[in-house]
Amino acid sequence: AVIPVHLYGMPANISEIIRVCEKYEIPVIEDAAEAIGASVNGVHAGISGDFGVFSFNGNKIITTSGGGALVARNDKYVKKARFLATQAKDPAFHYEHTEIGYNYRMSNILAGIGLGQLKVLKERIERRREIFETYKKELQPFGLHFLNEPEGYKSNRWLTTALFLAEPSGESFREYFISELEKENIESRPLWKPMHMQPVYAGSRFFGGDAAEKLFETGVCLPSGSNLSDIDLKRVIRVAQKVLNVL
Repeated sequence: AVIPVHLYGMPANISEIIRVCEKYEIPVIEDAAEAIGASVNGVHAGISGDFGVFSFNGNKIITTSGGGALVARNDKYVKKARFLATQAKDPAFHYEHTEIGYNYRMSNILAGIGLGQLKVLKERIERRREIFETYKKELQPFGLHFLNEPEGYKSNRWLTTALFLAEPSGESFREYFISELEKENIESRPLWKPMHMQPVYAGSRFFGGDAAEKLFETGVCLPSGSNLSDIDLKRVIRVAQKVLNVL
């Protein structure tokens, strides 16, 4: 299977991925954990492949404190997933198991919380997009590069991420930037560390050259929560501009 990831809320070119995979009869599992509400030409991320997976973890735009959702157009796949998620209990008067199952059910209470938040999903996405545009306007002139949306794409801007275009020699400016913001009680983080760089996958094959490594070395995630106030946003920008002034 091919598992395209709609990373940081920016949709992948899913139509092209599916076109290639259909040619070679390869299933597509969309990792839309970070991309609920994102779309390409009006088609939402997570609903075009054989499966789509969404996350409702505590750091997502809508949350049930944990867990997520699996979607599929094929009823056979859906029934099988539900069977495995409910301990793979066979239809018998007693507890009968011919397959190994799991207890992956979300409680009704948590599901209700998630459904309630769907009503404000649009507003939360628009707030995050507004935060992104403000960062871009105020920090791009100071040497940060922000990811633009291709035509027809709509990112939910789950996280505002940026790359340092220049860096003083002899030190990791990204780490310096993060530590300076931390001194002002502002949390920022590096981009996700590539899986092939994780110790648990040391020696595993990977593709794409050093692109992912370079992004990890020069990328940063800025505070992006939907509840980030204008006052706090301005404070983050003020501190970031002060740190970036050395570039």
